[in-house]
Amino acid sequence: MNNKRHLLIVDDEEIIIEVFQNLLEDKDYKVSYATCGEEALKIIENDEIDLMILDLKLPDINGEEVYQSVKSMNPTIPVIIITAYGSLQNAVELMKRGVYDYISKPFHNDDVLAAIEKGFRQHAILAENIALKSQVRSLLGIENIIGKSKQMKNIMNLILQIAPSRATVLIEGESGTGKELVAKAIHDNSQRTEKSFITVNSGNMPPDLLESNLFGHEKGAFTGAVYAKKGLFEVANGGSIFFDEIGTVNNDTQVKLLRVIQEKEFMKLGGLTTIKVDVRIIVATNIDLKKAVAEGKFREDLFYRLNVIDIFLPPLRERKEDIPLLVDHFIKKYCNENNKNALYCSPKVLDLLMKYDWPGNIRELENVIERAIVLSKGDEIFIDLLPDYISLADFEQAVLPEGDSFYKKVKRYKLELIKSALKESNGIQKKAARILGVKPTTLNEMLKRYGVRQRFFE
Repeated sequence: MNNKRHLLIVDDEEIIIEVFQNLLEDKDYKVSYATCGEEALKIIENDEIDLMILDLKLPDINGEEVYQSVKSMNPTIPVIIITAYGSLQNAVELMKRGVYDYISKPFHNDDVLAAIEKGFRQHAILAENIALKSQVRSLLGIENIIGKSKQMKNIMNLILQIAPSRATVLIEGESGTGKELVAKAIHDNSQRTEKSFITVNSGNMPPDLLESNLFGHEKGAFTGAVYAKKGLFEVANGGSIFFDEIGTVNNDTQVKLLRVIQEKEFMKLGGLTTIKVDVRIIVATNIDLKKAVAEGKFREDLFYRLNVIDIFLPPLRERKEDIPLLVDHFIKKYCNENNKNALYCSPKVLDLLMKYDWPGNIRELENVIERAIVLSKGDEIFIDLLPDYISLADFEQAVLPEGDSFYKKVKRYKLELIKSALKESNGIQKKAARILGVKPTTLNEMLKRYGVRQRFFE
């Protein structure tokens, strides 16, 4: 493994290149040379550079443009400008825009070596700061992905592993499993985190509007296009785009997405020139894309381009050990939002939440807890704060007479629960209420409503 500090010299004058070669031949650096801007940018794109020395006058691209491109590609690289005395003002202006230092021609070797060493130290400091910020962002980006199950621990580790790469990611899972949270965590733990993270809900837009939003359009491209508009790909340049419900995108748009992934370029609607972009694409689906490919509803070539890294989010019913953690998280969240003291979830309520299968997954659980917090008047979440379809989650297990109406069955089931709790508590209502997970006053009202006599249990 080569741990040498990597220096890039960019100058089109042969004599300057020779000076640097002689000056640096005994130094413990890895040195690369470029004689034009395009060559320099290719080196930076394909290799790790720790410091760059850049002449402002190049044969192809203006040195200032090269500097701006370098900053967008890797902002941690310190850049030292080589400038003639007559261009000194340009160097001073560039230092205001972030250039680390400048060397004026003719230069002294000792001054150049000192500037290089200072530049390397500056890069080390910047890299360390970014690493520390990345660690903090890692905690922030994953804090909303709650779970202690083996599946979720594996997913969290995978997020941290793949986030620094440029790989396209496909996130699969049922609606409500937290696919957007995973996508955001991937973005937050990447070097793109300072740039935009844009979510596109592909299923909510007509095809024409989706393409206009993604790629933008020129003035007059279609009826109503009274002005030119940037697309989301252009806005997200340097960042990430998250496509929710990618399986709903039509074939024409799929072709254009494939081009963006392969060529990193696109054309606006009504446009004549291509626009280059560097955008990481993360997609999610709640349908079987392989099946959609087999049925001719999704392009096979696009599927394989998207499926570089595959993350499957299991439904909540398959990781029920995470429910207590999620409940606690949502109680804290919504108590804070509603200015309430932290509520206690009764064991009976938690038991019902664990029994329920959650077809709406985490999103459904979050809504149920928010509802309970908003409706609560005390310091505990009781059964009567849950929707009926959850409080009767184990209704099918009850032995009830055939032929009764739904409401009669519900009433009979509630009566069975009350009788069971009173028998277990030896007729003590307060204890029975605790077993049922309801307030004592609520139990008392139910006893009166259903005509249950206390002596029946004595």
